[in-house]
Amino acid sequence: MKRSLLLGVICFWGVLAFAQEDPVLMRINGKEILRSEFEYAYQRNLADSETKLSPLEYTKLFILHKLKVDAARAVGIDTTLSFRDRQKGYLEKLRKPYLVDTLVLDSCFRIFYQKIQSTHGNGQIQVMQLFKSLPQTITVGRLQEEQNRMDSLYRVIESRPDMDFNSLVEKYSDDKCCQWIETLQTTSELEKVAFSLSKGEVSQPFFTPEGLHILKVIDKKEVPVYEYVSGILAKRLNNIQVLNKVTETVAERLKKEFQYAVNQSGIEELLERGVTTQTLFTIDGQEYTGTMFKRFAVSHPLSVKCQLDGFITKSLLDYESEQLESKHPEVRRAVQEYGEDYLVAEVTRQQIDLPSVNDRAGLATYFKFHQEDYRWKSPRYKGIILHCADKKIAKQAKKLLKKVPEKEWVDILRKTFNTSGDEKIKVERGIFADGDNKYIDKLVFKKGKTEPMVYYPFTVAVGEKRKGPDDYREVIERVRKDYRNHLYAYWEQELLASGKVEINQEVLKTVNNN
Repeated sequence: MKRSLLLGVICFWGVLAFAQEDPVLMRINGKEILRSEFEYAYQRNLADSETKLSPLEYTKLFILHKLKVDAARAVGIDTTLSFRDRQKGYLEKLRKPYLVDTLVLDSCFRIFYQKIQSTHGNGQIQVMQLFKSLPQTITVGRLQEEQNRMDSLYRVIESRPDMDFNSLVEKYSDDKCCQWIETLQTTSELEKVAFSLSKGEVSQPFFTPEGLHILKVIDKKEVPVYEYVSGILAKRLNNIQVLNKVTETVAERLKKEFQYAVNQSGIEELLERGVTTQTLFTIDGQEYTGTMFKRFAVSHPLSVKCQLDGFITKSLLDYESEQLESKHPEVRRAVQEYGEDYLVAEVTRQQIDLPSVNDRAGLATYFKFHQEDYRWKSPRYKGIILHCADKKIAKQAKKLLKKVPEKEWVDILRKTFNTSGDEKIKVERGIFADGDNKYIDKLVFKKGKTEPMVYYPFTVAVGEKRKGPDDYREVIERVRKDYRNHLYAYWEQELLASGKVEINQEVLKTVNNN
């Protein structure tokens, strides 16, 4: 029976599928694909691709993607440490917005921003500096020498205000650039000094983790608007009190959502004695005991009350984190999409990319059967140009090369004519198109003019005209690219041929195409 475009068995499951809210759209190698999963992938494709495919046209791409995922799992890529670490890291990244009260956090950022405005009159400062980089292993004696030198330079600047600061920078500084320092985008030590200076003012020598500095302010700009620096604020505002305030707000919301209930007897015993084996509280009916608290407290050396508050908050956040994928379909789909994209990329790298680069036998065979594709538009000359000290050497060299294989030409010429540092022949070897080399143009393509080389006035060429390369290594990048495309197309054909695909065409017609 002739295979269809999708190379699968197309099934009509009938109207029963529509009794479901999210019906099965297809089965790929026995795994059911719901309409919602297909629609999610289809809408993503519409957003990312310039070519707007219909759901039917996209179906083949979707099936191939899933078959490649199955191929990756078949060779165990989904069990590797690299894959698990990537999935874990990506899930942690997705969890953060759900475990943080963004309104409270934004409020803290704005307060921090207002403090910056009050202390930093300007948001950007253009500076030049006398700078000496100091390694971490610098000796005390060497450090004192550098400090004395910088102090001496400062005294010169102080005594001669009209001195050209640029000339000192050019002569003595490890950093000769004039640069803009933006608020929140440099070290706090350098930022503190820079923003305390007026335009044209020079600082006293000061230390940062990078080394010793003397700054001169060249120009200033206004403070950036909040929206411009909010992302940077998030990195700089690493204040434990702020973070506690943010998580506490979330924890109070989760207590209501997860039916948090306290066991007062266990709490009182813990606060009184410091230990207990009783249940302290429950989250959605799940018990959290004094034994579990003890393990938490070991790594949190605070008062028992603070430890208990931290344990409650962490337990609520952990429980919420575990429920995220079931509570939020967008998180589940994003994690699945991220994991599948990695699996496809890695199996493609292993099955296609590496062989297309390293499979010499495959590259040679592919080139042999497609050699016509690599013919040049006009003949080229493959050979060697010999610039000789005299006519006799030119004649001898040309005769010699006729007796040895081409790959040995350069070596035999060196051993015969260029011994003991006495170079009698200069050699140019390659594949030359018309116009690439003036000597080949004159000797082979019979055009143009040349001037004899000084000390090497006799030039001859040995080789032959070729219509195309006779070895894949001469056009290796093109061959690798074409060979990869060949392997990739063949691989996809194999996946489609071996995969078992069933599609409910009636459900496919209901996929949103807007």
